Amino acid sequence: MAAVAATTVAASLLFRRSSPLLLAVAPARRPSVRSLPTGGPKFRAFASAVSQADAVCAAPAPVVDGFMEYTRLLPCPQHSGPPRVEHLVVSEGGTVQDFICKALDLPPLYVSDLIQFGAVHYALVCPPPPPTATSEQLRIFNEVTAPSVLRKRASIKGKTVREAQKTFRITDPGQFVEVGMYLRVHVHPKRFPRCYEIDWKSRIIAVTDSYVVLDKPAGTSVGGTTDNLEESCATFATRALGLVEPLRTTHQIDNCSEGCVVLARTKEYCSVFHGMIREKRVKKLYLALAVAPMPIGMLTHYMRPINMAPRLVSEEPIKGWNLCQMEMLDGPRSEYAYECKINLLTGRTHQIRTQLAACGSPIIGDSAYMPAALAEVENPGRNPFGRSRRSYSNDVDREMATSEWIALHGKEPTVAIGLQGMPNIMG
Repeated sequence: MAAVAATTVAASLLFRRSSPLLLAVAPARRPSVRSLPTGGPKFRAFASAVSQADAVCAAPAPVVDGFMEYTRLLPCPQHSGPPRVEHLVVSEGGTVQDFICKALDLPPLYVSDLIQFGAVHYALVCPPPPPTATSEQLRIFNEVTAPSVLRKRASIKGKTVREAQKTFRITDPGQFVEVGMYLRVHVHPKRFPRCYEIDWKSRIIAVTDSYVVLDKPAGTSVGGTTDNLEESCATFATRALGLVEPLRTTHQIDNCSEGCVVLARTKEYCSVFHGMIREKRVKKLYLALAVAPMPIGMLTHYMRPINMAPRLVSEEPIKGWNLCQMEMLDGPRSEYAYECKINLLTGRTHQIRTQLAACGSPIIGDSAYMPAALAEVENPGRNPFGRSRRSYSNDVDREMATSEWIALHGKEPTVAIGLQGMPNIMG
C-alpha cells in the first residue's frame, strides 16, 4: 500500500490549472503536488479572464485558518464563472473535504458548499483517460488501476472494474476517501440566478398528496444539473411549500423554456408517472413560436446519440441514431412569428428545437440553433445531414463537414425562448 501511496502522490492531480477565482482564495501554504495537464473533453478544464464576480473576490481579505476569507457560493452571481473541472486521484486517505482543500487550495467552506450543490463526484476506481491523454497520464492510470494494486483494495472486492468506475455524487463533506479513489470536482458550478428572482409560491398550480404541478419559469433547471442540484425548480418549490421530503423530477423541459412540470412527492409516484409515459397516457403538448410556417402532420428525424449540444438530426435513418417524432397540430401566424402547436411523441433532449431548426424554422430566441439554421437557408448543403446535403467520398470529409456544421451553432440561450410546454394526463 505504501507503493500505491507513493505513486498516487505524483498522480493526485490529473489536471491542474490556475483559475482567477482560485487565485483569489488560495491559502498561504501550497501543498507540493505535481501537476499533470490532461486533454480531451472528459478530462479538460478551462480558464478564462476574471469575471466581475471573481474580481470582487480578488479584493484583499483577511486570512482565516491559513485561507483567505471567502464569501462562499452565495449570493448567486448573475453570470456563471469560467468552467473548471478538476479530475483527481486520491493520494492520502481522509475526509473528502480535507483532501480537496489540500489538492486544489480551496477554503473548507467553499468545498462544503460545492458538495452541498452536488458538484463533487467519486468513483472507487479511476475511469479511463480520453484518447488525447499523454503517455505520462496513461502511465499513471495504468499504475493506479493495475490488477495487482486493485486486488489489495477491499472496497472493490466482488466488483468488476467497470462497476468500480461508476461515478456517484458525494453528499457529505466528512465522507472518507481512500487512496486510489477518483474524484471529479466541478469547481465553478453552472449557476441559475433566476431562481432567486422568482415568487415560487405563485408558480405552484396544484398540490396533491402524490405530486405538485409547477409552472416552470425560463432560465431555470427542473431537477438540477450534474454540478448543481441546489438551484433547481424541485429544490425551490420544495422550500416554497415547506415540505420535509424533497420533490422529485418526473420529466424534463429545457432550461430556456417554460411550462408546466409535474414533480413527484414520493418515489412511488415517480414510478407511476414514468409508467404513464411508457403507456402513452401522458400527452406532451408544446406551443412554439417559429420564424417560418410548418406543415401540419408528422415530423420525423433521427438524432445523433451523443450527449452534448448541439444535438444533430438527420432526415434519413442512420444506424445507431435515435428516432425523433413529433406531430404538428396547427400553426396560426402571430404578428411577428408562426405559432406551432406540437404533440411531442418522443422526448429527446432539445428535440423540438433541433427538429424545427433542421426544417429551416428555428424557434424565436434560440441562440443555439438559429445561426446554423439561417446559414443552411442562405447556403444549402452546409448541413451534412439535411435535405440538401452533399455527398462525401470518405469519412474524413464527412467528419470535417460535421465539425464545420457544429461550429455554426451558437451558445445555449440564457433567457426565455419561444417554447412553452404542458403535459396532459389522459384517462
